[in-house]
Amino acid sequence: MRTRRTVHLFKPEPPPPAFMLTALDLARWAPNHRLTEPWRFYLLGPETAEAIAVLNAELVAEERGPEAGCKKLERWRSMPGWLVVTACVGATPLITQENYAACCCAVQNVQLYLWSEGIGMKWGTGEVTRHPRFNEQLGIDAAEEQLVGLFWYGYPAEVPKGYRKPVEAFVRQLP
Repeated sequence: MRTRRTVHLFKPEPPPPAFMLTALDLARWAPNHRLTEPWRFYLLGPETAEAIAVLNAELVAEERGPEAGCKKLERWRSMPGWLVVTACVGATPLITQENYAACCCAVQNVQLYLWSEGIGMKWGTGEVTRHPRFNEQLGIDAAEEQLVGLFWYGYPAEVPKGYRKPVEAFVRQLP
């Protein structure tokens, strides 16, 4: 757990699909309130990943110009593996919040398993994930599911150094 890192740079070759399928199998054992099993996993193939990469490049180009859009498209096209995780919207705001929390636990299971196999991930929630065309591309009904994240995964080309504040910075012991 102390060595897991968010990976920003990946080697080009994708991991065998069996690793992600095992990771998603382990994800379903995350704690979840009321046993709602609220997670939904979308493994993106090349066509869908390309559509999302193009959408993101368009958004970047609108904001920062065509050159920035082209550069972003090139980077996104280089990602070896793509996963989107959503959480089911609950019958109440509290259940929706609990579902989201459970999905975050499921994602941690995925990350820890993949890391144990030498595979890293990056968790994103950028502007592209909030664009209506994102949900359209994946067939997600926003009234039924909320985004947890867009994840890239693959073998790390570089592993960032880690740092955390000491535990005392976060713990309050109460009488």
